[in-house]
Formats: sequence, C-alpha cells, structure tokens
Amino acid sequence: NGKVFYEKMFNASPKNSFEKDVNMDTSIAPEQYILTLYDDQGNVLVDYQQNNNKDKEVPEAAQPAKNPEDIKSIEQLYLRGLHLEQYRHATYKPEDYYLEGLKREPFDVRCNNAMGLLHLRKGLFTEAEPYFNKAIETLTERNPNPYEGEPYFNLGQCLKYQNRLEEAYKAFYKSAWNAAWQDAAYFQLAQISITQNKLELALEHIDKALIKNWHNHKARALKSAILRKSGKVDLALKLIRDSLEIDGFNFSVLFEKYLIIKEDAILQYMNSLMRGNIQNYMEYAIDYADASLFDEAIMLLKEGIKFDKTNPLALYLLANLLIKNNDLQEAKIVFKQAKNTTPNDNFAFRIELIEALYNAIEMDEKDAMAHFHLGNIWYDKKQYEKAVFHWEQSVGLDKNFPTSRRNLALAYFNKKNDAKVAVKQLEKAFELNTKDARVLMELDQLYKRLNYSKEKRMDLLEKHPYLIDFRDDLYLEKITLCNQLGDYAKALELIEKRTFHPWEGGEGKVIGQYLISLVEMAKETISLKGYNKALEFLRRTEKYPENLGEGKLLGAQENDINYWIGCALNELGEEKMAIDYWKRASNGLSKPEAAIFYNDQQPDKIFYQGLALLKLGMREEANNRFKGLINYGEQHLNDDVKIDYFAVSLPDLLIWEDDLNKRNEIHCSYLIGLGNLGLGDIEKAQEEFNNILGMRSSHMGALTHKVLIEQKLDVSKFDSQQYLR
Repeated sequence: NGKVFYEKMFNASPKNSFEKDVNMDTSIAPEQYILTLYDDQGNVLVDYQQNNNKDKEVPEAAQPAKNPEDIKSIEQLYLRGLHLEQYRHATYKPEDYYLEGLKREPFDVRCNNAMGLLHLRKGLFTEAEPYFNKAIETLTERNPNPYEGEPYFNLGQCLKYQNRLEEAYKAFYKSAWNAAWQDAAYFQLAQISITQNKLELALEHIDKALIKNWHNHKARALKSAILRKSGKVDLALKLIRDSLEIDGFNFSVLFEKYLIIKEDAILQYMNSLMRGNIQNYMEYAIDYADASLFDEAIMLLKEGIKFDKTNPLALYLLANLLIKNNDLQEAKIVFKQAKNTTPNDNFAFRIELIEALYNAIEMDEKDAMAHFHLGNIWYDKKQYEKAVFHWEQSVGLDKNFPTSRRNLALAYFNKKNDAKVAVKQLEKAFELNTKDARVLMELDQLYKRLNYSKEKRMDLLEKHPYLIDFRDDLYLEKITLCNQLGDYAKALELIEKRTFHPWEGGEGKVIGQYLISLVEMAKETISLKGYNKALEFLRRTEKYPENLGEGKLLGAQENDINYWIGCALNELGEEKMAIDYWKRASNGLSKPEAAIFYNDQQPDKIFYQGLALLKLGMREEANNRFKGLINYGEQHLNDDVKIDYFAVSLPDLLIWEDDLNKRNEIHCSYLIGLGNLGLGDIEKAQEEFNNILGMRSSHMGALTHKVLIEQKLDVSKFDSQQYLR
C-alpha cells in the first residue's frame, strides 16, 4: 500500500554480493510485500511478490508411460519417445516407441526422422540414411517443397559425415526451403562451399545464415575466416570487433584476430580465456575441420596440446587432421605419440573421433589404445558388439593394460550374460593394477552379485587397507561385512573413526549399518541379561552423530528399536515405560510393499509391530500383521518386476545388472519368513531364511533374524495373558 520498509543504493558486480535482513510487519499478509531491484536508470531488473496459492488446485500427478503396444495413436508414440530422449530416461528406450509407430505406419515422417537421428548420434551413418529418405519420401509425395525441412537437413549431415558432399549440399539446400532451418542449412552450405574452394559462394551462404540469426557465433567466426582467406582483412577485423562486443568468449573469432594481426598477446589472451582446457581446442578445431580449414584446425589444436600433452584423444584427432591435410609423415609420428599416451581420465565420445581411431588402426594394426578408445566410444553409443570386439583386440595386443579388461568385464556381465568371463577379466584387471580403488570396489561388488562368501570378500578387502580408506563406499562395504559376519563392535568402531560424505546411491547406507551395529549389540546384550547396557546402545540411535554425513529423516521408522527398548525396560521392572515403547513400536504403515528405496516401509518394521502388539496382549492384531506379510509374499513371489518409471536412483550400486525378478523373490521370501517367525513357525521361518541366504548370502535381514532364533529371543511365543496377570 505504498509503504516502504527498506530502500538501499549499492554497487553490484560479480565480485560484490548484497545481503540484508529486513524487519517486516507481520500483521500484513506476506503476499502484500513487493521486493524490487532497479538499475541506476530506474529500470526494473527483477522483482518478487509471493503468490497466494490457497485457492489453487493441486496439479494432477504425472502418469508413467504406457508400453508402446498400449498407446493408440502414432502421434502419442512419437511424443512419448521424444519425451524419453529429452529427459534421458534411464530404463525406457525411445526407439521402442518410434519403432512401434513405424510398425503401424512405415512411412511416418516424425518417427522415421527420430530413428534416423538416434542412429546419426551413434555414428551409424549408413543405418541412419534410409530413415531420413523415408521421411522425405512421405513429405514430398505431393509437394516437392516440404513444409518441414528437418529430415532434409539431417540427411545432409548424414551424407556429409560420409564425405558425400555433392549429395549433402543438395539436401542442405532443400532444407533451406523451410524458414526454420535456413540459419543452420546456409551455415552447412557455406562450409561445403569453402571445401570446394568457392569462397564467394561461401560468403553468400554465410550472409544468409546471419540474416536468419544475427547472433550465430559459429557463423560469425566462419565469415571472419572466409573474409580473411578472401583477402578482405579490414572487413574481417570489423566483423571480429563487432562479434567480440556481442560475445567476448567467441574463441574462434579471437583466433581469427590472431591469424590476421599475428600478435602473441592476442593468442595469450585467447589461451587465458580457454583456460588451457584441451576440450575447448578440440571443439573449435573440429569446427574448422568441418569447413576443410585444416591448417587453422591443426594450428589451433597444437596450441591446445601445449597445455595438455597427455591427452591421447587430442593427439588422435590431430593426426587425423594431418591426414586430411596430406601430411602423412607427421600424422604417423603423432599417431605413435597417441598410441604411447596413457588414457588416464580421457573417454572418447565425439563421433568425429571414430574416423580418427579407425585411421590410426589402418596405419598401425598393433595400436591397442586405438582399439581401446573405439571400444569406449561404441559402448557409449550402445553398440555393444562393436565395443566388445575392439576391447578384445586391445587385450590381444596389450595383455598388460588393465582398463580394457575391466571394460570387457562390464560388457560380458551386463550385455552378454557371461559371468565367468567377467570375473576372469576383472580379477586380471585388478591384478595388473592393485592401486586402483575403483576396480577393487567393482570386483567386490561383482563377488557380492555372484553370491561369493562373506569371508572371501572380507579377505580381499583386508589385503588392501589403503584402497579401503580411499573410498567411502569401499570402507562402508567393509563395515557391512563386519555386521554380516557378526562382528558388530568392529563395525561400530570403524563407523566412529570416519567422517562420511553423502553420495548419490548411498543415501541411508551408513546410517543403516550404524543402526544395525547398535541394535544387534543390544540384542546380544539382552540375551546375556545385560539390560542397562542394551539400553545404552539403543539410546544412541536417538540422534545420529555428525560424522555419518546424514541426519535422521522426519518420521523415521523405528519399530524394532522401540520394541527392544521396551523389552529391556520390562526386564528392569519398568513395566509402564516398556508398554509405552511397545505402543510406539506397534504404530506405522502396516501394509507390505516392494521396498526399493531406503526410506520405503521395510518389512521387518511390520514384523516388530506384530511383536509389540503381542506384548500388548493384542494377539489377533499381531497375527494380522504376520499373516499380511505372508500373504503379500506369496501373492507377489512370481511377479515379473520392472523398474518404476519415475525411479531416478536405486538403492544399490548398479555396476552389475541385477535380476529384478530374483530380487523380488528374495524380498517376498523374507516377508514369508518374518511372517512365519511371528506366528511361531520357527522351522518354516528358518527354511525361508536359509533359502534367501542361498541366493544372497549378504542379506542382512535373513542373517539377523536367524541370529534372533539362535539367541532364543523368541518373543513371538510370549504368553500375553500370563503377563497381564
């Protein structure tokens, strides 16, 4: 209502932030306040006013994608596939939806174009071409000038990658009929015209590209190069000056300025902006190479290699540029350098590298590293058979390079279902480099996935204490093994000695082991009649220490903890307090479900609800809990399980693909075992737990409840009537 609560003038810049606490009149509704930031001319830069959301309806929840065969319209199949691509869905494949559309209508424009693009991005140019041609055939069936230029443009790219420039030129030109594609099409036409040494035509094309998109910075750089090569230096410098005013980080334009003026200060300034990052130099060198400006591409890439002499991919790319520039002698020298350069953290992903790596093999058939990088790039593009072929070639040529073997292990296990070869390759990879903590972690996870004994896994980890300390996940795996082997005190000691850092996929894992250690130590102590000591352990679960890296979730489910506190208090004669804790333990969600995420309702929480209800004399309710566990387990034991559409992370490290149906079988067997344990059928419960441990020896729930039976803490047979008397 016109009242100013605070006003301030200050200087703002990327270096200076401004922060202020303002006292507000709480009698005025928050949505009445307006915060506004002006520049020195009084123009509003940004303002904020809280919305009143009281009357707004809650939006309808998002729905998971239907299976392709269940979607009625081809348009919806296309849109669903496009959505999956845009959001990079981890488990659903967009091609399944496009191909279903093409099964119904083989000449559908959008599905053909989408499938062509999928192949193009994977470097599969000959496979992509027919899809674009089919889309074009439909588009031009009744009109030679299509309303949509994208399939023509994509075909042009496909042909250009195959060095079929005359055909590519025609396709790009045809795509320019459509206004939306003129900017990109004329840029490509200009590049081809330079390759054909038609500089005036190239200048005409690049001007048309800039008319459609004045801020196309790649086009500005290319026009600068055309003007320079045409001898129109003054015009080039003017364009460079104007372009740098729009974008001072246009590296190609800066390089063009250096090529004209030849001042080292310009080159040094460009290098400082590019931060010596070899990826920047590779990217812009490829831009030059696309227009066959190989001298410039080579010069720029060599400048980048000065800052990173150990990047083999930059060397392979440079050697390939030298081949294109007819300098075979130097290309051989650079290929040899690349071959002898350790990959370190460099992963091939650019499709331009495919040609470079195949040329390297053609020049030197013993280049194991070229095969290794080709394996990487094909695996990245989901061409698994090609990836395996090249990694096997790499291993055959260099038996002592561990990473090709490590990669083969992944491919053999996850894509070829050959666990035997996977173990052999990964064990050899670690043997070749016993300082690689990542590979040790993967080897342990593979052993775990294949149900190797806990003792064998612990023996492996204890041989490499330095590597264990290097990674939180490895260190936690050792803690977990201590708990699984019954050494709870050692597990707790290891937890207390380390400060953990949160990591994706590790949510709740450290806390889980912390709680297991304390609860199991409490149960052991209760079995030995050390009730006060047991309470000390259980009270430590009330607040998690900071070194765990996570706090307690709101509404954390602690049925088991409350149950055991009640048991300890009862034995100490604190019956009233015990009943209070058993009441707490009896509350919570009682319907079993597929527990996937760390904050999902876990089945043993329902089991302890039932035990607490027995303590409270509510046998019928308790039995309902136990029977509910059994019924759910039996009903869902043979389900065909798929990862939920909205799942963005999973509870375990999925380095090695898991059998979801087997995981479900284990989960359901666990529910059945717990239910029978609650009902007092010890023999049936033990049978289920033994069955689980036969499939997965690391299953903590089965292990701890077997111990429960062995400790004779069989509270399920408690006589509630006797207690009440």
